Amino acid sequence: YATAHLALIRRARLVAGEKVVILGAAGGAGLAAVEVAKAVGATVIAVARGKDRLKVARESGADITIDSTRTDFIDTLYTHTPYHVVYDAVGGAEGTAAARRLQPEGRHLLIGFASGDHPTLKPNHLLVKNIDVIGFNISAYPKMNAQSIKDSLATLLSWHAKDKIRPHIGHTYPLAQANVALDLLRNRQATGKIVVTP
Repeated sequence: YATAHLALIRRARLVAGEKVVILGAAGGAGLAAVEVAKAVGATVIAVARGKDRLKVARESGADITIDSTRTDFIDTLYTHTPYHVVYDAVGGAEGTAAARRLQPEGRHLLIGFASGDHPTLKPNHLLVKNIDVIGFNISAYPKMNAQSIKDSLATLLSWHAKDKIRPHIGHTYPLAQANVALDLLRNRQATGKIVVTP
């Protein structure tokens, strides 16, 4: 949750009333981003693979859900423009498509490349529309700005106490089956968090 919170609030400056596209919205980081965005009053367009994963995103608060496996995925996404922020944990063709329709002065937040490829962001497009491309890597924060992590965790715990966020545990495995849990992650089949117990 700290990744989603710091990335969306600190780096992308998401505020109430804005619209955010969350790519990879059914995974652990994506579902956290859905909940963080809703907690601050944003409209959430959740993009994920398949009906079951979209159902989980909807249950976590997404306002609009789009199946990225459909052939009309890009056209469907574009019916919901303009949007202010893209939370991109996927990269590749999805990240490229989402970046094209950011509104002027929009923010493209790079979280990861689950697709195995980075998005293609054309400099002329970024220039003409004054688009910000923002990288985020939480592992840099303990040395760079530890206080921001403490502040983020305090906010998240407060939101949890007020039931604004509800972590979704999609899978639980005993330690002996940790390889199954890792396969779910590798194959992009996990929804929410995976818990491995002793």
